[in-house]
Amino acid sequence: MNTDYRKPLPGTKLDYFDTEEAVDAIAAGAYAKLPYCSRVFAENLVRRCSPETLTDSLKQLIERKSDLDFPWYPARVVCHDILGQTALVDLAGLRDAIAEKGGDPSKVNPVVPTQLIVDHSLAVEHAGFEKDAFEKNRAIEDRRNEDRFHFINWTKTAFKNVDVIQPGNGIMHQINLERMSPVVHALDGVAFPDTLVGTDSHTPHVDALGVIAIGVGGLEAESVMLGRASYMRLPDIIGVEVTGKPQPGITATDIVLALTEYLRAQKVVSSYLEFYGEGTSHLTLGDRATITNMTPEYGATAAMFYIDRQTIDYLTLTGRDDAQVKLVETYAKQAGLWADTLTGVEYERVLHFDLSSVGRNIAGPSNPHSRVPTSELAARGISGVVENEPGKMPDGAVIIAAITSCTNTSNPRNMIAAGLLARNANARGLLRKPWVKSSLAPGSKAVQLYLEEAGLLPELEHLGFGIVGFACTTCNGMSGALDPVIQQEVIDRDLYATAVLSGNRNFDGRIHPYAKQAFLASPPLVIAYAIAGTIRFDIEKDILGIDNQGHSVTLKDIWPTDEEIDSVVKASVKPEQFRKVYEPMFDIKVEYGSHINPQYDWRPQSTYIRRPPYWDGALAGERTMKGMRPLAVLGDNITTDHLSPSNAIMLDSAAGAYLHKMGLPEADFNSYATHRGDHLTAQRATFANPKLFNEMVQENGKVKQGSLARLEPEGQVTRMWEAIETYMERKQPLIIIAGADYGQGSSRDWAAKGVRLAGVEVIVAEGFERIHRTNLVGMGVLPLEFTAGHNRHTYHIDGTETYDVLGDRKPGAMLKVIMTRKNAEQVTIPVKCRVDTAEELSIYEAGGVLQRFAQDFLASEGSK
Repeated sequence: MNTDYRKPLPGTKLDYFDTEEAVDAIAAGAYAKLPYCSRVFAENLVRRCSPETLTDSLKQLIERKSDLDFPWYPARVVCHDILGQTALVDLAGLRDAIAEKGGDPSKVNPVVPTQLIVDHSLAVEHAGFEKDAFEKNRAIEDRRNEDRFHFINWTKTAFKNVDVIQPGNGIMHQINLERMSPVVHALDGVAFPDTLVGTDSHTPHVDALGVIAIGVGGLEAESVMLGRASYMRLPDIIGVEVTGKPQPGITATDIVLALTEYLRAQKVVSSYLEFYGEGTSHLTLGDRATITNMTPEYGATAAMFYIDRQTIDYLTLTGRDDAQVKLVETYAKQAGLWADTLTGVEYERVLHFDLSSVGRNIAGPSNPHSRVPTSELAARGISGVVENEPGKMPDGAVIIAAITSCTNTSNPRNMIAAGLLARNANARGLLRKPWVKSSLAPGSKAVQLYLEEAGLLPELEHLGFGIVGFACTTCNGMSGALDPVIQQEVIDRDLYATAVLSGNRNFDGRIHPYAKQAFLASPPLVIAYAIAGTIRFDIEKDILGIDNQGHSVTLKDIWPTDEEIDSVVKASVKPEQFRKVYEPMFDIKVEYGSHINPQYDWRPQSTYIRRPPYWDGALAGERTMKGMRPLAVLGDNITTDHLSPSNAIMLDSAAGAYLHKMGLPEADFNSYATHRGDHLTAQRATFANPKLFNEMVQENGKVKQGSLARLEPEGQVTRMWEAIETYMERKQPLIIIAGADYGQGSSRDWAAKGVRLAGVEVIVAEGFERIHRTNLVGMGVLPLEFTAGHNRHTYHIDGTETYDVLGDRKPGAMLKVIMTRKNAEQVTIPVKCRVDTAEELSIYEAGGVLQRFAQDFLASEGSK
């Protein structure tokens, strides 16, 4: 720790690091012009960076350069149980590998405080109209996940610095927003900003509090856990000036869907955004959090709001300790992180967004940035149309309506609005359609308390929106089974069935295998569509029903006023509710000690937890990058859901066949996500999405949809897993060719692990989403980028070719891909190496994050 700039923090017994003095010593007056994010990064450097590299690192921020790697040391790591468990499985495997080499396994521990919240495992098997749905769903969750929870509970006593929040308590991001983030830490007598990485792309949720929180893959999180700096280049930091005031009746969901469309069009991928301007005063902290939660949907890395009076009021509202709230205000004002001290900030690029321009919106189908005004949805003619038949479900039937996800359930205005709309609908005698599987899954138990306080929970329950869990549920693809009769009708009539949810993702195949497409909407709109029962409905004009007096009822008749929403929020949302929920939750007393075996006793029959193979066999060998054959040739916007789906496992899938063989009953197959601690199951999820289009597989001149591959050189079309198995047996190195925005979506490391275990050594794409690119490097897969204007089409790639990579691998270097066609013609393809930093290169050359750490650990042990 540098001490040159350590000073007393006025009004406290703490010190802080005077970053302004350090920056202005290099360039007078520079600090006043620095964006918010640069100020936080600068503080981290002044406090943690080695003195000999401090000046050069700070100059990157001052001079707005990105030609030098600088270290960032996040204060915390936050994990959900899927990627968090997978990361800890990797660390348990690392302990085994260290022990086999003569090292001490008990010394392999997270160095950085790590918080794991079990929130991704609960499926909505019992809907919101069933009695005791929450308790029934929790019992199923415990039964299905016994192997996983056994391992997770071992980790909290076997590893130092790991806290576990047990299932049934809420969603990681909402818990982080409402309690875990202190905003400003006080540690060892020093105050400093909270910063973190999280194993989920929606970790920027707490950016709303002015906390830099980055979504990373499990592999990058493991690296940070183990004390390695996260090396980075200065990102593009873009100012977003917010003006205007929302129109009456417009929710934060409407605003974020409009923003997501706008920002995607502005190409902010991998940028850090900073929202400021007079319009931000009209956004509650809950509204801001709805906006920051969807950061990955518009492609950014972070989406910051300055600390201001709204921040302080929210910390008070959510029951934070008075002294902590005072510290946040004191530190922010002293360190230049308070909104009023950021008036001189200069951005290289500024975007403008007018809140008053936003109308009522929905997003879909398929993409969160595909915004549609609700007034236009019915006329869009989305997908095919079948004839409506009396007594049967209509075309466009909404088979799932879910108030779900931290995106919206962390916003009291949205939840109270839903409750009031439900109350008004009940008063007019409106009902949910019988084919709609409805559910309410808040991200925090505090939501239940304030809905009860407002008298609105019974109103929601009456319409079928009873609480089914405090977890991600439908948003994470854990929507559970449909009524068999409804499912069979969807199949028999090839019905265009849909889902409407208040979540952040609606990729094809994610929400439910039989919901052909999904739409994102605000919580009150979710209820309205449950009443309408079909997406082919003009929600603004069409009649929702007839009341007891024979009057027709439309949406405007039941939509609550902003004044009533705000009044109920003020009267019903209280600090004591958050204290009642969180004080016992975080009273964590775990004895770490010698009574626990430092090496996990792996269960041989488990399909959830298995010792990882990353130090064995082919993965321990050299990647030749010679004679590679394409596993797939893919288009634009390939998501991590295509690469490694998270939803329910079907019996007719490769993973389903394996689980059946292992003796697991079909009812307990669970989701792909829950099995990611067992590589034998998770491997079979690679490209298992039924919505995949592999351009190597065509029928009558059209690409055929499905989890399909074409085995070469035979030219035989097979299921993807069969092709992977065959190539593995042949020890055939593989390559993937893809279009733009490869790997967008959730930050799941298995999207990289799966292809690496299949034998993929290289991926050539037009562009990569940030988190997935780092995951590929972390697994020892080389990401290469076509030069501008060139792609799989300009090179006439059809998958019959073989490929070699030539050149000196360095960050950002130009390499050559030699493509040999079936007729022996050779084509040289220039590509850019997307290993972006020297730290990444060292990880890649070692074979991946885990191999790098094992080498370093054993070297340090040997030198003692």
